[in-house]
Amino acid sequence: MQDNATARQNMVNNQLLTNKLTDDRIAQALLSVPRENFVPKGLRGVAYLDEDIPLENGRYLMEPMIFARMLQSSAVRNDDVVLDVACANGYSTAVLAQLAAAVVGLEADEAAVAGAEAQLAALNIDNAAVVAGELTDGCGDQGPYDVIFVNGAVDKVPAAYVQQLAEGGRLVVVERRGEVSRAVLYSNRDGLLSRRELFDAMIPLLPGFQMPDVFQF
Repeated sequence: MQDNATARQNMVNNQLLTNKLTDDRIAQALLSVPRENFVPKGLRGVAYLDEDIPLENGRYLMEPMIFARMLQSSAVRNDDVVLDVACANGYSTAVLAQLAAAVVGLEADEAAVAGAEAQLAALNIDNAAVVAGELTDGCGDQGPYDVIFVNGAVDKVPAAYVQQLAEGGRLVVVERRGEVSRAVLYSNRDGLLSRRELFDAMIPLLPGFQMPDVFQF
């Protein structure tokens, strides 16, 4: 039987610290959340491999290296409020909750929301909640957000995300441009939005994110 604590440590040491993860807070957050609890039982033996793990409804547990580097780029502070888009069964929300003051996970499927809430409760995480809603609409009722984190690739960024970003806020997402997908950091400074490409990130496209009513930088 796999020793999950050892597998988790190996993930951090061998996949992340060797691939430009330098933030110790993120390393500790990843060590504190049992990734194997958030994958289907039949896939728990591969929970710590360096690849995307399929879940349900077109969702994936993002490859650890891409996930960690996106987290690092978002520079989550301990007083930040975070919107975690397409959080699936709550893994990303659980990790973000180790770094931020409050996290709102967003999912479209009510069953996924219930499952994510149960996982957070099982881990005694009390500074995060998961809500149901249309992913492209964000969650304006709980905003604005210091960080918006998107778990999957999009063709373009929805206008709602830009509107819900606080002053000084950061939006981290993977954008697909033709055959190329890159992680991108948007920053809101004095009402002006800047865009910076970060690194190549080949992760699956989120269902429903090919739409006309979007923000285009």
